[in-house]
Amino acid sequence: MPDFSDDAEVTHEAKREARVALLARRRALTGPQRAAAAASVQAGLAELVRRLRPRRMTAYVPVGSEPGGPELPDVLLAALPAGAELLLPVLADDLDLDWARYAGPGSLVAAGRGLREPDGPRLGPAAVAGADLVVVPALAVDRRGARLGRGGGSYDRALARVPAATLTVALLHDGELVGTLPAEPHDRPVRAVFAPASGLRTLGDAPAVDPPTSAGRTRVR
Repeated sequence: MPDFSDDAEVTHEAKREARVALLARRRALTGPQRAAAAASVQAGLAELVRRLRPRRMTAYVPVGSEPGGPELPDVLLAALPAGAELLLPVLADDLDLDWARYAGPGSLVAAGRGLREPDGPRLGPAAVAGADLVVVPALAVDRRGARLGRGGGSYDRALARVPAATLTVALLHDGELVGTLPAEPHDRPVRAVFAPASGLRTLGDAPAVDPPTSAGRTRVR
């Protein structure tokens, strides 16, 4: 049931104001700044994927000023071990997220809201629960792991299906990891963020990501 309390209205307004400011800041980034951020995010995430060696992971196709650049799925797919799956989201009519395997740039089709989605068979909203690594968009994240999205609630629903032990990583531009964000009970936190200058940072009480072992496998503890 929707929350119509005064506190809820204050939180909604605070979120709206934060989104406006963060989107304006992103729009002000120059082309070279966006390209440099995308290159850093792509390289850092590819390294993380090679270390973790997930059998299934999820990501998305960044659009506009989102960090990572439109080539991010190709970079991640190339970094995955043989036989591993990269799932990308498919936005449903009710704004929930379905998922489909990414098979390369030729498999993407234009979708609503400026998104690009894979055209393969839908695997169902619960497919995200089987991922070893979940990469999500965000406008900002605070040091507790609270994530501010664009307001549709799609990723909150998806993250609610992800086991607590799974590494969830939000992609940010520098300066978008903040002290505190307004949050509501339905908001789902992430366990880590990745930004161009600082790389991967775990948050709150989330376990650290260990460096590679002698077998070449990274552990989350």
